[in-house]
Amino acid sequence: MHRYLPLVVVLLACSSSAGDRSDSTAQASAAPATSTPAPAAAAGAMASDSPGTAVSAASGGSATASTAPAPAVRPASAADLPIVRGLYVNRFAAQSAKRMHKLIAIADSTEINAFVIDVKDEFGLNIASQDPMVQKNAGKAGVIPNAKALLDTLKAHDILAIARIVVFKDSVAARANPDHVIRKPDGTAWRDKQGLTWVNPYDEEIWEYDMRVAEEAVRMGFGEVQFDYIRFPEPYKSLPPQVFPKQNGRSKPDVLAEFLRRANGRLDKLGARTTADIFGLVTTVGGALEIGQEWEKVSPAVDVVLPMTYPSHYPPGAFGVKRPNAEPYTIQLKAISRARQRDEKLGLSGERVRPWIQAFSLGQPKYDASHVKEQMRGIYDAGYNGWVWWHPGSVYEPYLGALEKTLVPHAKAGN
Repeated sequence: MHRYLPLVVVLLACSSSAGDRSDSTAQASAAPATSTPAPAAAAGAMASDSPGTAVSAASGGSATASTAPAPAVRPASAADLPIVRGLYVNRFAAQSAKRMHKLIAIADSTEINAFVIDVKDEFGLNIASQDPMVQKNAGKAGVIPNAKALLDTLKAHDILAIARIVVFKDSVAARANPDHVIRKPDGTAWRDKQGLTWVNPYDEEIWEYDMRVAEEAVRMGFGEVQFDYIRFPEPYKSLPPQVFPKQNGRSKPDVLAEFLRRANGRLDKLGARTTADIFGLVTTVGGALEIGQEWEKVSPAVDVVLPMTYPSHYPPGAFGVKRPNAEPYTIQLKAISRARQRDEKLGLSGERVRPWIQAFSLGQPKYDASHVKEQMRGIYDAGYNGWVWWHPGSVYEPYLGALEKTLVPHAKAGN
């Protein structure tokens, strides 16, 4: 999980900041849009919480169009949830007219029908805002030069614009609002292994900021909001304990679910869907991870859950597979089948699970279109039609051979 003031043993064995897509993207923010991804920091993470889990980024510009998009119409029932097959578009690619033209051309000629666009990431906002609370936390990494024109262009090409909003790993808002951060026992600000301060997930003034960003994005023309870094930071034993002001007896899973429910209610009024990124590990681990994510809490709180089930993030032996990264079909099939089973027990059906697909290389083998295609096949065989590709630099050309020319449902029913 990308938001004004915004099992420990199992988790720490299987997840790390290097496995967090967003973490790695931040580290490589200066790479050009056409660059080859650099190796990500570690392969031990099971899944991350922002759609990005690996390597590089892109550079600046804008796009154009004409008519203002109407608010998205939220489906009347789970059966009406659309099939979404998307690409992640990082802040730098979204700011580049040249890169956006190339990505739109990919969508025009294939089954791709959605872009997940950074609206608020670890660097702050990627859209201009007139809201003083939002402006206070905007950051200094630049914005899409004319976001409204870009959204008009996407609408004209029948591409769903999804606003990615990083929530609690927000060092920009933490600097602007030092009274609203996670603390150490001595009362000073707590920092993660990267030296970054996180805002406090229990602080409802932080919630208000992120919900205002989401509402502004929808009014601008985004049809979905995807909340990322919907979690607490990992409680590494090498770091000081985390202290949460305003906790008031609430558990981590409950407070994350409450944020999502409240945001969902506000976005419903604007006609937009609410989605959430979660660690891939959440689909298979019973109960809550120490970071607070729990399937049975998150899934009913949103319209769609996006688990980061990247094969490279599973340790040797996961699901009985010696080298998970070498068996992308099996990893996606097993992880997403478990998600479907858990949703069915909750009485939830339809396209409510939309997995992230690994469109990058991390370790061996080096990924190409065949590995991406195998992940898609695993998702279909698990019973779902939708997915989103993640590449930290939004460079998808090496994997385009996995795409079909038109969107055709492939999910196997009854699995």
